[in-house]
Amino acid sequence: KLDPGLIMEQVKVQIAVANAQELLQRMTDKCFRKCIGKPGGALDNSEQVRTGGRSGDPRPSSSGRLLRLCVPQKCIAMCMDRYMDSWNTVSRAYNSRLQRERANM
Repeated sequence: KLDPGLIMEQVKVQIAVANAQELLQRMTDKCFRKCIGKPGGALDNSEQVRTGGRSGDPRPSSSGRLLRLCVPQKCIAMCMDRYMDSWNTVSRAYNSRLQRERANM
């Protein structure tokens, strides 16, 4: 015999997985378009690997290690962080509104 509660939980999990996949796909698409200007076989000057501290300073960082930073990777990471922060803010506001509307029914 099928348990309706179990079926609902499975559907909720499937919906959550689909939403997470959609979020990841949208975030990847948007950040790739923003950070990778001209996909191709070589990196242009804005996409070259930089070493060192600020502005390519070759001195070690405060941790004593040389920093190696690929500009597009940093851009993508920062873009994804901002996208997730925005997504979370919107999600919290949406959920809060749903709860208020349910309470008023």
